Amino acid sequence: MTKKHLFIFLVLGPLLGIFAGGLKVYYSIAIWKYQGPEKTFVIKPGEGFSKINHHLATQELISSSKLFYRYNKINNSLSDFKAGNYIIKPGTNMLDIITILTTGKGQTISVTIPEGKNLFQIADILSAEKVTDKESFIKLSKSPDFVSSLGIPASRVEGYLYPETYHFAKNTPAATVIKTMVNTFNNKTADVDFSKSKLSKHSVIILASVVEKETGASFERPQIAGVFHNRLKKRMRLQSDPTTIYGIWENYNGNLRKKHLLERTEYNTYKIPALPIGPISNPGLESIKAVLNPDTHKYLYFVSKNDGTHIFSETYKQHRRAVNEFQKNAKNRKGKSWRDLNKK
Repeated sequence: MTKKHLFIFLVLGPLLGIFAGGLKVYYSIAIWKYQGPEKTFVIKPGEGFSKINHHLATQELISSSKLFYRYNKINNSLSDFKAGNYIIKPGTNMLDIITILTTGKGQTISVTIPEGKNLFQIADILSAEKVTDKESFIKLSKSPDFVSSLGIPASRVEGYLYPETYHFAKNTPAATVIKTMVNTFNNKTADVDFSKSKLSKHSVIILASVVEKETGASFERPQIAGVFHNRLKKRMRLQSDPTTIYGIWENYNGNLRKKHLLERTEYNTYKIPALPIGPISNPGLESIKAVLNPDTHKYLYFVSKNDGTHIFSETYKQHRRAVNEFQKNAKNRKGKSWRDLNKK
């Protein structure tokens, strides 16, 4: 073997091997594409590459954690990944994912939808966070054709916009936002046995939306659900203030008056001896479960104790006494608020 051949063998050979190996890694990284549904990938502040790599692999956003590590090691980018929430779409290859996660491209907005908010309030929240257009969201949420396409037996999507923390890109189309929230509802309620109730699934959601609005005390939900079940069995009007308010929501100024209780709408349960025509808010899972598993008791009435909880009564006479004590007695109202629940 000549000196020239020996040089090639000892020096250039390994270099060519490394180069070929690097090309193989690059090719593997570039050719594989994620084919699952659109996902939100979260990198928490302070998370190192090993955790990020592990999470990407377990969510099947990359084909190989070893290849992903080798490529980032070769390119000295192990410490370049930025904390944030990112949307990974179908067809994204691993090179694209590296670009997204190291440049902040595709970062999403985190927005929390509390339990019990209605579609109009949710539209305000999403608009304030620059997630989607308020008017488009409301229009689609009230479009019977669009709502029907989602498999919802109603003219509005109300009740099926599941309260949760979401991650959306800025200016996401309203249809995408609504579909995401409805899909979350379907996923969260997939294991719920609606057949255990004599009410239809949609009626369960309607009643759950009323229960959600009537109390901020989670432990009261089954008890309040029991009251409404008792009233329905006796064909009594539910007489729920939140249903009246929802029926006039777009013209409501925040002050409920007697004239409103007397105004007949498809939601006002002071005037109709049944459930409202549709949900009045978007309930969480616990309110749905409360309707499906209500407390068994003889209560037909409840009135606020001004601290976020209620006193329950079996007879109208007992109820009037409770109203006089907790609502008409200024001493029992002074200095109290439903916000006190948060202090307990």
